[in-house]
Amino acid sequence: MAYYNINTMLKTTISKQKQDRDRLLSLPYIERVKEKDAQKWMSSDLIKVIVGPRRAGKSVFALMLLKGQNFAYCNFDDESLAPEKKINLDELLSELKQIYGNTQYILFDEIQNLPNWELFVNRLHRSGHNLVLTGSNASLLSKELATHLTGRHIPIEILPFDFREILKARQYEVVIDKLLLADEKAKLLGYLTEYLTNGGYPEVVTKDIEPRGYLDVLFNAVLFKDVIKRHKVRFPETLDRLESYLINNVANPYTARKLSSVLGFKSDVTVTKYLGYLTEAYVLFSLNRYSTKAVTRLKAPKKTYVVDNGLVTAKAVQHSPDSGKLMENLVFIELVKRGNQPNRELFYYKTRNDREIDFVMKNGYQIMELIQVCYDMTNPDVEQREIKALLEASDELKVQKLTVLTWDEKREIKKEGKVIQMRPLWEWLLASI
Repeated sequence: MAYYNINTMLKTTISKQKQDRDRLLSLPYIERVKEKDAQKWMSSDLIKVIVGPRRAGKSVFALMLLKGQNFAYCNFDDESLAPEKKINLDELLSELKQIYGNTQYILFDEIQNLPNWELFVNRLHRSGHNLVLTGSNASLLSKELATHLTGRHIPIEILPFDFREILKARQYEVVIDKLLLADEKAKLLGYLTEYLTNGGYPEVVTKDIEPRGYLDVLFNAVLFKDVIKRHKVRFPETLDRLESYLINNVANPYTARKLSSVLGFKSDVTVTKYLGYLTEAYVLFSLNRYSTKAVTRLKAPKKTYVVDNGLVTAKAVQHSPDSGKLMENLVFIELVKRGNQPNRELFYYKTRNDREIDFVMKNGYQIMELIQVCYDMTNPDVEQREIKALLEASDELKVQKLTVLTWDEKREIKKEGKVIQMRPLWEWLLASI
């Protein structure tokens, strides 16, 4: 009887998920910036692994990559397929075959919920299936990919919409000549202000929902499913204090010791462990200070950033977040979306005179660019401070490409034989590189 019930449950689940698949495939779709590059890999036998935070659009992205193909679909973020159910994977494959026929392509959604998923995936890959996987756990997936799928996979990171994708969703086409008109420029900056405040989660952008409430619920679900439940956190209230403090202090430096003291943790080790959990769940990123000395990089304070500005606004305590901090967080996330890996190609920097550079961009051993983010440069003292920091860092790090991103100011500053490009945020966000 139990065997019959499990088989019936599997058939019901896979059939329902097919309906979900077909419904999603029929909906209007905002083409993602990464789609063209990803399509190039679809005929390859490499396993396509799409990673990113929950509700960022990974599943729809994966479905659209496979649109036009006959492909089987299974979503492991389904209570019927929870680990405690101990699903027989051969029976699962049998049900997929009965419903979809002999398909070469299979899409497994939220694969990290399947125990020992990498062994199952390897088996299917060896048997000739073309596999697409999605997952919401950055560290878990990367560790297991490196261990078990070395050289046989291509990772594709999907984060919430960038500004170009938001303008597509708004059906707004940027025409540079038209931006000379005050009304047209105001419209573009209005969309940018929305993005700065509400972020780019697809459902916030495409549906008429109140962003703060939606994102607050989403954040709590991620915290419970991907952190508290997964890691069996015994004192969730301490984790909640930590994430709330960091989100409300976005782009500010921290050390585990200081956090432990301020938030009443018993040890720095627990703080570090919880920070790892929040990073794995695609909630936070930590950015190291750049130094040629590994010890300095490890010991210096880190800066924290949040995966989407909407979460910063949703979790703000009492007051609205500072526009300058929101803009810095937006620039950081855009740099990550462009493929710059934090603490490998992306750092912050402090000069010998303790002047801070927001972002140091590296390519291999070479530093390519220094970026300062300043919402408003109309105050001469602010301009002098930002320019002085760039000039000092340029001398110390031997780098010539110097950029200041502002809300809406464009000019060139020549000083001490160096050229500093001041660029509006909107222009930089819409640039292809």
